[in-house]
Amino acid sequence: MEPELKVILHAPSPAALQRARNNALNLRNGMPAAEVRIIANAQAVEAALDVAHERLDASTWICPVSLERLGRGNREPLQVLGGPAVLEIARMQVAGWVYIRA
Repeated sequence: MEPELKVILHAPSPAALQRARNNALNLRNGMPAAEVRIIANAQAVEAALDVAHERLDASTWICPVSLERLGRGNREPLQVLGGPAVLEIARMQVAGWVYIRA
């Protein structure tokens, strides 16, 4: 039995968001049981809000600080992190999530 795999794909730019989406699909194809979260902050937040991805939006988490700086509201099914992306990523790593910068 394979160990549980939990992966953070960090996307701070629109190009990184596209890479993270591609990586998430590849990960799910290779290991369907893996848990994957795309964490978007900085310029990637606007891209995530503007360009929907039917298969991955529910697994995409938005930095509340970046969202506030944009002056925009979230759209479902995107989720908003409980705190700044840097803090939430650090917490997730302590909890055993693997970090990959997209």
